[in-house]
Amino acid sequence: MPVYITQGRYTRAAIKGMLVHPEDRALEVSRLLGKVGGRLIGYYVTFGEYDFMVIAEAPDNAQMAAALLAAGAGGGVSDLRTTVAMTSIEGKGAFAVASDLAPSFKSAGGA
Repeated sequence: MPVYITQGRYTRAAIKGMLVHPEDRALEVSRLLGKVGGRLIGYYVTFGEYDFMVIAEAPDNAQMAAALLAAGAGGGVSDLRTTVAMTSIEGKGAFAVASDLAPSFKSAGGA
């Protein structure tokens, strides 16, 4: 299954609510991912530009997008940013294919 890394921010209302009733969001995120056939690998609270990071597997981009849209629709998170992650072996394969493609590709503005 593809691996996805999502970063996001809690909304001000979510932060206020969690100050009154602290909660571990990993369980809810795990349930959401399970409903699309995915799996939570890790849930982290982070410092800096984003408040949290989720590492997850999902069957495909459409299922991951559905989970992200559902999470965003709830109103407790914003600014979700998701990256597809490849293993180093998958990356090596991509470089091998690119090495065959590169010599025949004409770059923009190239003569």
